[in-house]
Amino acid sequence: MNATLTTCPYCGTGCNFYLQSDVNGRLSGVEPAGKHPTSRGQLCIKGWNAHAFVDHPDRLTAPQLRRNGQLQITDWNSALDLLHDKLSGIAAQYGPDSLMFLSSAKVSNEENYLLMKLARAGYGTNNIDHCARLCHSSTVTGLVETLGSGAMTNSLSCFDETGLIFVIGSNTTEQHPLIGSRILNAVQRGARLIVADSRKIRLARHADLHLRQQNGSDVALLNGMMRQILQDGQEDTEFISQRTENFAALRQGVEKFTPEYVAQITGLPPEQIVSAARLFAQARRAMIVYAMGITQHSHGVDNVRAISNLALLTGNLGRPGTGVNPLRGQNNVQGACDMGALPDVYTGYQRVADPAARQKFSTAWGVQLPETPGLMATHAIEAAAAGQVRGMLILGENPMLSEANQGLVRKALERLDFLAVIDIFPTETTDLAELILPAACYAEKDGTFTSTERRVQRGRKALESPGAARPDWQILCALLQRCGLPAEYADPAEIMTETATLTPSYGGISYPRLEGMGLQWPCPDAEHPGTPILHREQFTRGKGRFSPVDYRPSAELPDADYPFLLNTGRTYFHWHTGSMTRRSHLLDREERQAFVEIHPADAKKHRIKERQQVKISSRRGTIAAAAQLTDRVPAGQVFIPFHFAEGAANALTNNALDPESGIPEFKVCAVRIEPC
Repeated sequence: MNATLTTCPYCGTGCNFYLQSDVNGRLSGVEPAGKHPTSRGQLCIKGWNAHAFVDHPDRLTAPQLRRNGQLQITDWNSALDLLHDKLSGIAAQYGPDSLMFLSSAKVSNEENYLLMKLARAGYGTNNIDHCARLCHSSTVTGLVETLGSGAMTNSLSCFDETGLIFVIGSNTTEQHPLIGSRILNAVQRGARLIVADSRKIRLARHADLHLRQQNGSDVALLNGMMRQILQDGQEDTEFISQRTENFAALRQGVEKFTPEYVAQITGLPPEQIVSAARLFAQARRAMIVYAMGITQHSHGVDNVRAISNLALLTGNLGRPGTGVNPLRGQNNVQGACDMGALPDVYTGYQRVADPAARQKFSTAWGVQLPETPGLMATHAIEAAAAGQVRGMLILGENPMLSEANQGLVRKALERLDFLAVIDIFPTETTDLAELILPAACYAEKDGTFTSTERRVQRGRKALESPGAARPDWQILCALLQRCGLPAEYADPAEIMTETATLTPSYGGISYPRLEGMGLQWPCPDAEHPGTPILHREQFTRGKGRFSPVDYRPSAELPDADYPFLLNTGRTYFHWHTGSMTRRSHLLDREERQAFVEIHPADAKKHRIKERQQVKISSRRGTIAAAAQLTDRVPAGQVFIPFHFAEGAANALTNNALDPESGIPEFKVCAVRIEPC
């Protein structure tokens, strides 16, 4: 039996485990890494089953080309020649910006680096993005403005030192279970817990205060808490005077958010708003934890700004046990952002519009680079639907299930002149592709991944890929070479060496240095130990900036025709679009079909019974799902997980976008429900 230490392919927590394989190269199970600082000998149910999908019979094993509506197997050279000819031909006819490249938060740092290099240096466009656009683009935009860095400020170890944890818009015990367990351990140790979530999530059972505000009213709640803190004189005046700017604007901006005014917007009793403010302000060390319940709104950036304002107001930054802590949903969302798989930045968030940064990368790659920022993924979908984007290469993503308003996504992808997808399984997106290339999964290749706490860690190859499947980095190197660019990397370690020379925050990252427990960036040189806590002495931008925001309602609210508010999210047993977890027998056994949570009072009113199939409709589409009657959701609200293609929540969701980050409003739209 062989044991290969690697990083979990699911959420961004960054757990490590050993893949167990037999002499025939078949995986038989996993074993937690007992001394790893994140997992500490534990795994969640998805981690324990992270080996189960690897040898599933659905794995893609050969390149396939669609001819006359039918997929036919082809060889790698023909497939890669066709891919390059199609992309370069479209660029020559319609311009480089008629192409779009979607990278992946599930592949390694090195592979994200290569794809963004391919888009920019190979095909001459900054049209490169990935699924952070759908989850934490709001975080990057908001925190870069207020703090100078769009990442988690603290480390997971800080949960052991905090006095209060404020969880808002994060179902932590189900989506990041090992972080959820740290929160529960902190509560048992005596830390206070505030949970703000309209649903009765499991974590709420352990809270000192559970705030069930209306979805989309977070800015009002946070502003109300800050106003109360100022009224009570509990702000950290020394921190504010020495380390922040624009405080007067913040004070003025929150003045109208009295408890009574906030109560009208949020639906909370005024006394709960006062209690939340006082609990938070009185804690010597307080951590704010959030996820997509904050970011996935048409005002998601404002939500993030408000969270940052609260931390600045109370001095809860730059110290152990404090901080603004966004939890990343996929294993390498943080790394894909760090690697520049975004339309406006190179690696390390160096802006493509900055002539000095552009010259630096042009010199390194030997080509002139485009200076105009590219399209966000969500804008690219709109552009494809309008016929402006003509060709697309998608690496390891499934926008037909993950993007809002699936009807628009289908229209966009079907209108493309050419669509190619690199993936490990057939998906709803490969169903529309002209060319499908089979990739190696995480267990079949080397690379690095960056967790939610900025920890860069190794992923290690445990077995060979099935059939003709190849690691993504090898596929991308072959395309770079067809573009006339040198790409003779011996292995991913060499790719990381190149990345480190161009990326100050990764300057000290190398494979030999990652052999232990990884390193947390910024790690600027080979002697630097890494940075567990950001902003200790000063903020990345110098002084932290208060950025006051006003409350704006969601883009689409319930009305007489569509009387229910739809909320979407994940479940404990499944992950993202289900392409891996639904091919893991034990996970699929636990939750096999789409469902919708409905409050019993609403079910009675509409004559809906437990497990009955119901039809849920929005202005964008209709799906069917099994009813679950529960008071986890408040009356007037329903919840649907987005993992299930046969009851796809994103056929309903609203593609109203945040004007700054381009993120869709997944968490609020109006629907109606009726028995099938």
